[in-house]
Amino acid sequence: MRLSDHPAFASLEPALLQDVEKQARILELPAGQQVFRPGDACQGLPLVLKGSVRVQMTGSSGHEIVLYRIGDDDVCTLSIGCLMAGRGYRAEAIVEVPTTVVVLPYGLFDELMGNSSPFRRQIMAAYGERLDTLMMLVEEIAFQRMDVRLTEWLRAHASNSPLSMTHQDLAVELGTAREVVSRLLKDFEREGWIRLARGRIEILGDGPVDAAV
Repeated sequence: MRLSDHPAFASLEPALLQDVEKQARILELPAGQQVFRPGDACQGLPLVLKGSVRVQMTGSSGHEIVLYRIGDDDVCTLSIGCLMAGRGYRAEAIVEVPTTVVVLPYGLFDELMGNSSPFRRQIMAAYGERLDTLMMLVEEIAFQRMDVRLTEWLRAHASNSPLSMTHQDLAVELGTAREVVSRLLKDFEREGWIRLARGRIEILGDGPVDAAV
């Protein structure tokens, strides 16, 4: 897989692309590896060529929440903010499947931002899109009932049923307590919408009607 395959590098001038090829590091990361943790200094900008990395936070209560995922041809937008602000990370990143990552050192990132308008537009567009996603996440958490959020999440993943995940995994996805998820899933099971087994959720229908209100 070539560096130029990533959208961020597609329109680089030849001289700048040569700088990327000389200075960027390509890493093969196994599933389960921690890429960064809260408090770590940002050493560069990770761009995913292929794979998936989960970015999540843990609150003072101990509850975890998934902020976003970095997939094929994507950019770690949290790293963009850390590089621009000169601050450390406030979240952690975990590799979900074997992933190929390109890491641009800070100096090269700064050079590309200053000398390549296509690269700068690509990076800022990714940053803006991620900010919109995070704003919607905040809105869901602050204003939407948990049974509605859980229903919508299960409906969105119904095509992958049965789901191989624990109640804790689902709680992390939604940013709530495992006990809350377990209670709601039991309610859904009694209504005949889902079937539960250890580490497995089978979706049998469209979900409770009253949860959409």
